[in-house]
Amino acid sequence: MSVTTQLARKVASRGKYAPLYRHLSELAEPRWRASFVEIETILGFSLPDSARIHRPWWANPGAGGGHSHALAWQAAGWRTRLVDLGAEELVFERIEGTSVSAATPRVPPVDELLPPRDFGPWPQGFAARREQIYDDEGR
Repeated sequence: MSVTTQLARKVASRGKYAPLYRHLSELAEPRWRASFVEIETILGFSLPDSARIHRPWWANPGAGGGHSHALAWQAAGWRTRLVDLGAEELVFERIEGTSVSAATPRVPPVDELLPPRDFGPWPQGFAARREQIYDDEGR
């Protein structure tokens, strides 16, 4: 699993739409037909008006794009299909090859991803003044 996927899952598991992320992560079925009311019950709050009048709210923007609500289902390994705004329902479909585990993957610490290096001691007689390093504005 890529670091990007791990980070997306970590963010989705903590955000406003985390209850939807957890619910989808725990489902074993490959498809789930859901009403907007069912989703609101899972979330514990009402969907925004835009979810009821704009089909793009339910879009699957792909890796690295979109909003927190789309991140919730995509990080859980799902995509939306058959959005019916009139009936206020849609189908969530599991993305092929994704796991069914709700566990938040381990995100390695920065020192593990970019290990510190020891370049040795400063050269003998090396000296630098602040003026030689920074400009007049401290940059």
